[in-house]
Amino acid sequence: MAEENKNLAEDAEISGATKESIEETDKFAYSGVEKVDDSRSIEKADAKYTGENIQVLEGLEAVRKRPGMYIGTTASAGLHHLVWEIVDNAIDEALAGYCTNIDVIINEDNSITVKDDGRGIPVDKVAKSGLSGVETAFTILHAGGKFGEGGGYKVSGGLHGVGASVVNALSSWCEVIVHKDGGIFKVRFENGGKIVEPLHRIGDADDHGTTVTFLPDPEMFTETQVYNYDTIKNHLRQMAFLNAGVKLNITDLRPETPVKEEFVYNGGIKEYVTFINTAKLPIEPNVIYCSGAETVTLLDGTTERIYAEIAMQWTDHYNSDGVYSFCNNITTKEGGTHVEGFNLAINRTMNDYARKTKLIDDKTPNFSTDDCKEGLTCVISVKHPNPQYEGQTKTKLGNSEVRKIVSSIVGSQLGQFLLENPDAGKAIVEKIKMAYKGRVAAQKAREATRKTGLEITTLPGKLADCSSKNPADCELYIVEGNSAGGSAKNGRDRETQAILPLRGKILNVEKAREERIFKNAEIGNMITAIGAGIRENFDVSKIRYHKVVIMTDADVDGDHIRILLLTFFYRFMRPLIEGGYVYIAQPPLYKIDYKGNQYYAYNDNQLEQLKKALQLKAGYPFQRYKGLGEMDAQQLWETTMDPKARKMIRITIDDAAEAEKAFSDLMGEEVMPRKQFITERAVFISRDDLDI
Repeated sequence: MAEENKNLAEDAEISGATKESIEETDKFAYSGVEKVDDSRSIEKADAKYTGENIQVLEGLEAVRKRPGMYIGTTASAGLHHLVWEIVDNAIDEALAGYCTNIDVIINEDNSITVKDDGRGIPVDKVAKSGLSGVETAFTILHAGGKFGEGGGYKVSGGLHGVGASVVNALSSWCEVIVHKDGGIFKVRFENGGKIVEPLHRIGDADDHGTTVTFLPDPEMFTETQVYNYDTIKNHLRQMAFLNAGVKLNITDLRPETPVKEEFVYNGGIKEYVTFINTAKLPIEPNVIYCSGAETVTLLDGTTERIYAEIAMQWTDHYNSDGVYSFCNNITTKEGGTHVEGFNLAINRTMNDYARKTKLIDDKTPNFSTDDCKEGLTCVISVKHPNPQYEGQTKTKLGNSEVRKIVSSIVGSQLGQFLLENPDAGKAIVEKIKMAYKGRVAAQKAREATRKTGLEITTLPGKLADCSSKNPADCELYIVEGNSAGGSAKNGRDRETQAILPLRGKILNVEKAREERIFKNAEIGNMITAIGAGIRENFDVSKIRYHKVVIMTDADVDGDHIRILLLTFFYRFMRPLIEGGYVYIAQPPLYKIDYKGNQYYAYNDNQLEQLKKALQLKAGYPFQRYKGLGEMDAQQLWETTMDPKARKMIRITIDDAAEAEKAFSDLMGEEVMPRKQFITERAVFISRDDLDI
């Protein structure tokens, strides 16, 4: 998440628009547009609709015409998705048992090189295409070695055969070099996948592997073509955790001194759990590991061997959403049958163990699954030769046979661990009992909240709501302080913009139990205003605003309030962030009054550029805003709230496990991870960034 925010923050640092420049922009934007009385006439197509109107897209044209269908977006996330596609091909070689080293290089020109020591893409001719295996894989959609019987892979993350060809289609150029069968073979593509240098042998080799280098096409990626080192690094580290013993290296050649890091974890997902729990205090020091494989017979009579491994560890934290699931190294954000199997097993096993060991009496109700999962960090990784997902996005696993397999593995092996480690079993049950008591107390707190009318029945008195009832048009500004809240209320667009002022800092939900959280008035106001519930009952389809904007002062206190709010949204309304509904407002830092006009700058660089552009003499006065309350309603509207001029950062989550660790490190009880975080990033901070 942090890396996506960094990219967006850089985008937000574009020179701030003045009222004068906005008017000029509007003139430019609308010049030459024909005015019509009937707007529907603009949309009306040619009345003649025949076979001549049917367009057939050849080869990779479809990808360039609709790139979002294949990589989701042509923004930063889509740019990085190109790297994932090629890396996934190398990882598939590792899954097949033929690859142990993968190198990813960010070159000086921002092209990407991915090198592996797998078998090498076939260089002989493919009968159906008439091309070599390399050229077929990189120029024809749905062509590859990952389609069931006769394919080159028993287990694969990329099942649709579009990865390499999509990367090629969206690149200015792409080169593939294959070491195979004693030779070195090369092919080059340009201008969206056109072969300009057919596959040919360029030398001899005594090793094997594939090297792919590509440069994203700026015509496709108009927002940015610059790769973020940390985003790629975090992804490669995750792949190393999920594939024990496989070494993944990243090198960035763009800095004056190249940067290189290596990731290899022989402990696999056990080390992944330890990594996520860095800032947490484990209830039991050992990571519990369960694994197994089972051959199943499907309805059509075919047999498949399915492998599952699960690593888990309980901690002192209060969250119950620490389960991260994968199938064939693909993140299944929405869970699926493997998570369902785990939930069944952990509920059954922990309740049975607690009763058999007399750690709870017969009068105590069964623990819920959420009770059992409070403070638990768990990684579930399934390898399946024929996974069925809900859609191309692969966010939810649907294979019913996986549920029973995972449930059986976890139930038997977790139960065995508890019997062999009674002290650990007792500590875990005590943690679950505390979660049960906390849940009961939280239910009482919620009931008390309902009776006061704070929840559901009425909107908060502090909320200045908008008049529109269409959530897609509505924005909720959560504003620091009553003073700024007053300016925001007076300067807003009352049709679409609602204002909710906060009094001081909200509770740090990372450290507090639920019953305390529900008694916090500011948190109660936000829950009620957004209107979609919390935690497992949160329904994103019921949110009252499609933009929830955090607007705080540009100082240390403002930063702290922002992270407290983000922590709350992440823990209690995560789909709000995952859906891209949370934003951070970017108010300007400086204002210059010059010849009757007001000019704004959002950072020090812009201030210097503005001084030069206006040819100001040294010492010319300017205003440095320390708080939103220093702006009047008109200034706040023009700089921070006007959709035509404002700069906003959209918060997203690319890697839930990485986000989990970040929130725990920064907001949790442990001091050392926070100190390490600050130490590692101190080199990037200048004195001007400090509020002293």
